[in-house]
Amino acid sequence: MSAPSQTPQRRSFGRVVGASIIGTTVEWYDFFLYGSAAALVFSDLFFPEQDDFVGTLAAFATYAVGFFARPVGALVFGHFGDRIGRKKLLVVPLLMMGGATFLIGLLPTYATVGVLAPVLLVVLRLVQGFALGGEWGGAVLIVSEHGRPENRGFWSSWPQAGAPAGNLLATGVLALLAAFQSDEAFLSWGWRIPFLLSAVLIVVGLFVRLAVSESPVFLEAQRAAAETAARTGVQEKAPIVTILSRYKREVLVAMGARIAEDVSFYVLTAFTLVYIRDVRGLEASFALNAVLIASAVHLVTIPMWGRCRTGSAGARCTSSVPPASACGRSRCSACWTATTSG
Repeated sequence: MSAPSQTPQRRSFGRVVGASIIGTTVEWYDFFLYGSAAALVFSDLFFPEQDDFVGTLAAFATYAVGFFARPVGALVFGHFGDRIGRKKLLVVPLLMMGGATFLIGLLPTYATVGVLAPVLLVVLRLVQGFALGGEWGGAVLIVSEHGRPENRGFWSSWPQAGAPAGNLLATGVLALLAAFQSDEAFLSWGWRIPFLLSAVLIVVGLFVRLAVSESPVFLEAQRAAAETAARTGVQEKAPIVTILSRYKREVLVAMGARIAEDVSFYVLTAFTLVYIRDVRGLEASFALNAVLIASAVHLVTIPMWGRCRTGSAGARCTSSVPPASACGRSRCSACWTATTSG
C-alpha cells in the first residue's frame, strides 16, 4: 500500500486512540474523584451523625456501590455495543458519568436535607459505576479492533492508561485545592469545584469522540451476521450468552488475573488517604501527593507493559506476571511505610 493511502488510515487510527484516551481519562477522573472525596470529606458532609470510624465506613460503602454497578453496566453496554456499534455506545456512558459527577458537586449535605443527601449520593454513585462499566471495555475494544493484530497489546494499553491519567488529574486538582485552601473552606465549598469541572471535561471528551469512525471489525462482523441470518433464518439474540457459554474459562481467567492488581490499587488510592490523615495525623495534601506520584508512575508503565504483550499467547501471559507481582509488592511496601514511619 502506498504512503498516501496509508496516511488517512493512520490519522483515523490516531483519532480513535486519542478519543479513547481522552474519554477514559475523563471517566476515571470522575470515578476516582468520588473515591478521594469519600476518603477526605464525605463522612463529615453526608454522615455527620455517626462517629468518625462509622462515618468513614459509610462513606466508603457508598464508594463500593459503584463497583457493584460496574459489571451490570458492562453487560448492558456490551450487549448493545455488539448490536448497534461501538462508537454510539461510547457517547452514552460519557454523558451519564459526567452528568452524575456534576450533580454530586451540586448535592445538598446532610445538614441541609437530612437523610435524603446520602440517598441521592448513593443513586448518583450507582449511575457512575454503571457508566464506567460500559465505558472502559468499549474504549479498549474499539482501539483493539482498529489496530493491527501484531500491535493490539500495545495500542489497547493506551485507553487503560486513562485510569491513572484520570486519577492523576483528580488527585492533582484536590491536592491543589487542599494546598491553597484552609480545611474549613475545603470542607465547606472547595470540594465541589472538581466535581463541577467535570462538565468542561465531558464537553471536550464528547467533541473528540463524535469524530471517531466505527470499528472495521464490528462492521465486518455485522455484515457476516446479516448474511448468516439471511441464509439460515436464525439471528443471534444475546451475544453475552454466546460469550459465557463458549468462552467461560477465558472470562474467568481474565477476571482472576485482575484481582491482585485492583485490590492493591484501591488500597493505595483510597484507604491510604484516610490512614495517613486520620491515623498518622499528617496533612491531606501529603496523602494526595503520595497518590499523585504513584499515578504518574502507573501512567508511564502501562504502555511499557502493553508493548511486551505481543506475540504468542505464552508471551502475553508471561508478561502479565511481573507487573501484577510488582504491583502487589510496591503497594504493600507503600502501606508498610505509611504505617511504620514517624
